[in-house]
Amino acid sequence: MRASILSAALLVGLCATNANAHTRPQAQPQPQSHSHANHVHTGGITAPITREALAPFDIVHAKIKTEGNVAIFHMAVTGRAGSVKPTSTGKFAGSKVFSYVWPTTINPAEVGFEGDRGILALAVTSHPDFDDTPLFDENRDGNLGNDGGLWHMHWVVLGPDEVCGPGALKVIDIPAGTKPRLPRTWPSAPILIDSPGWQPSISQDTVEVRVPFDDISVVEGAGFDGVTAGLRVNASAHAPLLCVVNVFDVASGNLSLPGRVNR
Repeated sequence: MRASILSAALLVGLCATNANAHTRPQAQPQPQSHSHANHVHTGGITAPITREALAPFDIVHAKIKTEGNVAIFHMAVTGRAGSVKPTSTGKFAGSKVFSYVWPTTINPAEVGFEGDRGILALAVTSHPDFDDTPLFDENRDGNLGNDGGLWHMHWVVLGPDEVCGPGALKVIDIPAGTKPRLPRTWPSAPILIDSPGWQPSISQDTVEVRVPFDDISVVEGAGFDGVTAGLRVNASAHAPLLCVVNVFDVASGNLSLPGRVNR
C-alpha cells in the first residue's frame, strides 16, 4: 500500500511540473538486455530512445543491484552522461540544479531521516552556484565550498507542494524551530537532504553510485524508477527552497516504480 501511494504521488508531482511532458511507450521492467555505446545493459528497467529529451538526460536503462552490503545505482542515457550542466547565474536564489534521480520505496528512516516522511530518492546533481557537500573536497583544491558544479550524490526526501506548481514536488523543507531526525552528514540546509560523500562514477553513457548499507535487505526489497530532472532554488529558504520544475525523462514512462532490485 505504501509503495503504491508513493508512486501515485510521484507520478502526479513530477508530471505536473513538466509543461512539455511527452508521451512515450511504457518500458518493460522484466529482465532484458539493451546495448548502447560500449555497454550492454541487462535487467532493471529498459526504456526506448525519445527525441524529446536532451541526449545526456534521455534514459535508456535504470537498475539497482547489490554486491554484498553495497547497492549499485545505475542509469544509462543515449548521450554522454554528465556532459550538460546548469549555467551559472552568479547567485543562490533562482539557480538551477540538474539531476539523475532514482526514486525508491525505501523508508527514509533507513538512511537517517524521520520515517515515512516522503519519497526517498538518490540523486546525482550538479549546481555551479552553491556547494552543499561541506564535508568533502570533490575537486581536491583545499576548498570545501566550491565543488557544487561537479556531479555529486545526495539522498533527498521528496514531497508535494502546490507552491512549486500544480501537483508539483519539492525537497521537503524543515520548518523553522523544528529538529527532525537527520543523518550525521546532513549539510545544515533547511531541507531533508543528506551529503554522505559516496561519489558517482560517470563514464560515456552511464552514471553509477555505489552506496554501502548496514542492512542491505532494505534495498533488496525495494521498488525504484529512474528520472532525469531540473530543480530550481527559490528566493526564500521556505518558499519552498528547492522545487522540481522540469522533468526531462522517466525510465518507466509512467513513474510506477516498476524496477525491482537484482532483477
